[in-house]
Amino acid sequence: MIEPEQNKLVEFRNVTYSVNGGAPIIDGLSLTVKEGETLVLLGESGCGKTTTLRLVNRLLIPTSGNVLVEGKSTNDWDVISLRRRTGYVIQDAGLFPHFTIAQNVGLVPSLEKWDEGRIAGRVEELLSLVGLEPGRFADRYPRELSGGQRQRVGVARALAADPPLLLMDEPFGALDPLTRASLQKEFAELKTSLGKTVIFVTHDVREALLLGSRIALMSTGKIIVLETPAGFRKSTNEHARAYLETVETD
Repeated sequence: MIEPEQNKLVEFRNVTYSVNGGAPIIDGLSLTVKEGETLVLLGESGCGKTTTLRLVNRLLIPTSGNVLVEGKSTNDWDVISLRRRTGYVIQDAGLFPHFTIAQNVGLVPSLEKWDEGRIAGRVEELLSLVGLEPGRFADRYPRELSGGQRQRVGVARALAADPPLLLMDEPFGALDPLTRASLQKEFAELKTSLGKTVIFVTHDVREALLLGSRIALMSTGKIIVLETPAGFRKSTNEHARAYLETVETD
């Protein structure tokens, strides 16, 4: 049965990516990400998960094959328009240090020529959404915030222009375990209420099981398991079992 095109927000069609003719980092990848789902790319360092993410917003261009976003090849998108349609959250947030928190969150709306009142309202709305009281945090600078608070700002900034797609590259990976667990729970609740499509990179199977609608386990540039969290727990694949044993033996 052919899936309706409107249900596909991102699609990889036999995508390969390599550098200067070397061994493929991504090797013949075919994958569909549906509207409203959270697809977790799980795997060890070097397996290709971050490369896969960067192919979506054209930070990288496929060596062969095609990546489609909203039914259009990334090669056919205006790259600025594409990136403004994809919120991007990285480890340690990547905030501009000389911008206030309000300026960081309002950056994309300002580039989109929103009026000042609309930007201010959106900043206030999003800071409240991620648990940062606007009156206390809007005029601060990133250096004045904790790691967990900066990650909250990073999520708010990614949501600012209401993009349909969020790309999240180990956004909680640099945080201490308690802060990380807290933000994971908060994000799980937030993504449900927002109804966004999310592609989320992690090497933490607990995070994958908590946040993912589906989990794509990657190895050497290929997806070796693609399952719901419940299906992943039942997988007989040896790599999946190795990850699950780290949870079961805690």
